[in-house]
Amino acid sequence: MRRRQLLQTAALAFAAPRLAAAQGAPGGAKVLNFVPYADVAVTDPIWSSTYATRTSALAVFDTLYGTDASLVTRPQMVAGHVVENDGRLWKLTLRDGLRFHDGEKVLARDCVASINRWGRRDAFGQQLLAATEELSAPDDRTIQFRLKRPFPMLPDALGRASSLVPVMVPERLAKTDAYTRMPETIGSGPFRYLDSERVPGARAVFEKFAAYQPREEGEPSFTAGPRLAYLDRIVFNVMPDPAAAASALQAGEVDWVEQPLMDLVPLLRRNRDIVVEVKDRTGYVGQFRFNHIQPPFDNVALRRVVLAAIDQQDCMTAVVGGERANMNPHVGAYTPGSPLASEAGLARPKPDFARLKQAVLDAGYKGERVVMLAAAEVPRITAVCEVTRDVLVRLGLNVDYVSADWGTLNARTTSKEPVERGGWSCYCTYVGGLDMMTPATHGMLRGGGVAGGSPGWLTSPKLEALRAEFFAAPDLATQKAAAEKLQLQLWQDVPYVPLGQFIQPVAYRRTLTGMLDGAPVFTNLRKG
Repeated sequence: MRRRQLLQTAALAFAAPRLAAAQGAPGGAKVLNFVPYADVAVTDPIWSSTYATRTSALAVFDTLYGTDASLVTRPQMVAGHVVENDGRLWKLTLRDGLRFHDGEKVLARDCVASINRWGRRDAFGQQLLAATEELSAPDDRTIQFRLKRPFPMLPDALGRASSLVPVMVPERLAKTDAYTRMPETIGSGPFRYLDSERVPGARAVFEKFAAYQPREEGEPSFTAGPRLAYLDRIVFNVMPDPAAAASALQAGEVDWVEQPLMDLVPLLRRNRDIVVEVKDRTGYVGQFRFNHIQPPFDNVALRRVVLAAIDQQDCMTAVVGGERANMNPHVGAYTPGSPLASEAGLARPKPDFARLKQAVLDAGYKGERVVMLAAAEVPRITAVCEVTRDVLVRLGLNVDYVSADWGTLNARTTSKEPVERGGWSCYCTYVGGLDMMTPATHGMLRGGGVAGGSPGWLTSPKLEALRAEFFAAPDLATQKAAAEKLQLQLWQDVPYVPLGQFIQPVAYRRTLTGMLDGAPVFTNLRKG
């Protein structure tokens, strides 16, 4: 309680820096000062799965299909599509007037190369490409999928608007290996990235792309419909101190704080010039992830002990404080409230640490160093890291707690080396509810090992077989049955431990209007 009082006092007293005066925008330009939850250390949304990268990507790039606020997929870069041969042939037609930020036309061959690159990394994309006999560009405007079997979820795959966004880039960039960063950031979206104004750890800048052609039909809704850019510049101001961010918002030095610290939400609500509201009702689900190819968590028996020891209630209470209505400490494999959410295997007793410490020894743990990565500047991650570190210590594990900025740690999670050579053992992160509604987008329900999974690289033929069963399901009832089996297998293989869900509000100045529901997007947004 004392910590929360100090934070609120700091937010009131903090001398906010003069951010707006330092942006160098032309006179009269509409500039949005945005505080992201973390720095955009990487702008390539295929190489990086962080939500900071996702937010940047939704401004810079465009996708063939968009997703509206009701999570319905709609044509975006494509004018439409036709399906032939009993669902085994899809022909997608690009809209006229699409251009990349380097001035070149968007061609079908650019899209084919982009889909292939994305499909190497994304779980949904891997499934789509596995069902594809041939992906080609018969002409400049036609993208053609010749499928081995029907894949009715094809638009959903190409229109997902969250982590690992299936963005379209020039063919020359799309030929970059999927596990290597693209050398340039060139999209065809409503804003272009200004690499010359980038200040690592402090600032990223975007400006309106004058040649962008929005769709003419439909209503603006998340990434679907006309993506109208009314702002001239967007400046991402990185502010690791949450009290400083809250103070800057109150002083009008910034316009929008993406993830205000929950402890400061009551203070911000009292300011009549600030709106605090939930835009993404799917929330975030915490995950404690293991490295499955290095000791000690290559041992499934030890992973099951950690699963039994972590209490979701403790984790989410540390995140939300008194805002208890914003948390759900009862989470399985899927987003709570979504069609596939299940109670299967969720009931378990409160942790008995005396018994669990013995279970650690019985599992064969021999004191190996556990390198736990912890984000220093993302409060919601830091909070659950501290709780789970305490759990590991209470279990008797030899914990080496490594705290650094999230961009650095995210890059480190790609290492497959032992901890002695810069590797890692475990870390905490969050996955947006959008990404956990179905096995199609749930990257951690994979068992493909080092060849095709998210960092952690679990090998589980059973999980892979159950995913295939889900994709083959002909209706929702059969999908639910397959999804429940996957959840039960989650408790056996323990690719990760769910830490609970919390619903994060945004905070912004009332001078902003037109903010759309969903993850942060900067289209349809006006600044008065």
